[in-house]
Amino acid sequence: MLNLTPTEERLNQPSKQRFSHYFMLVMSVVYCGLGIFFWTDAASALTISSTKRQLLGLVFVFYGIVRFVRTYQHHFRKRNDDAR
Repeated sequence: MLNLTPTEERLNQPSKQRFSHYFMLVMSVVYCGLGIFFWTDAASALTISSTKRQLLGLVFVFYGIVRFVRTYQHHFRKRNDDAR
């Protein structure tokens, strides 16, 4: 796989993509928060059973963690081109 530097690094100019990188991180935290909300009894106003609600909360937390890790690895981790 090619390890190409992003255009913003090559041109040394800030871009609007930086906003979207942080937005993706914030959304992953929102998914985790929504999962915790479903997991606790605070979401008891929903008309689904407790087991289904907790399972849905677990899925949201898991998806938020996966999304956070993938976003961080793809956009924020320093690339070590010299190591290869």
